[in-house]
Amino acid sequence: MTYINKTYVAFDADNDIHYYRLMQAWKKNDNTSFNFFDAHDLNNLMSWSSEETIKAKLSDRLNNIKVFVLLVGSNTKFLYKFVRWEIEQAIKKQKPIIVVNLNGKRSMDSNLCPPIVKDELAVHVSFNQKIVENALNNWASSDINYRQNNKSGPFYYKETIYQELGL
Repeated sequence: MTYINKTYVAFDADNDIHYYRLMQAWKKNDNTSFNFFDAHDLNNLMSWSSEETIKAKLSDRLNNIKVFVLLVGSNTKFLYKFVRWEIEQAIKKQKPIIVVNLNGKRSMDSNLCPPIVKDELAVHVSFNQKIVENALNNWASSDINYRQNNKSGPFYYKETIYQELGL
């Protein structure tokens, strides 16, 4: 199964699902160009599925995605069973990572960012439709260029990008 144009969004489903739902609403709004192809819409998992089954299906989705988005809220860094595992898989599979700070911070939030992704190649942005869309449209190609030049670590967009987007 191929999802190469898909976006994988990892988040704290207990506390931050409304942010994920908001991203889905941005996508459905007729007055916006915001779009992403959501890997979570495919092969819905059942709540009673075993951890092994869930991780196998998630791994399949992660194999062929275009970009990995991590929504970072106040509890994200404490989630190990699935969120940390998802991050580990994205890193291992060298997927472009977009870290979205739900608190509005425009660069890496060292207090909330899960330690596993702090030093990894990723762009850190605030939770806002325009900057998330910009990252979805541009980060994958930047990620490839940075990897080819052996660069790593946290990246963020300069204030001028936010200003150009009207933020």
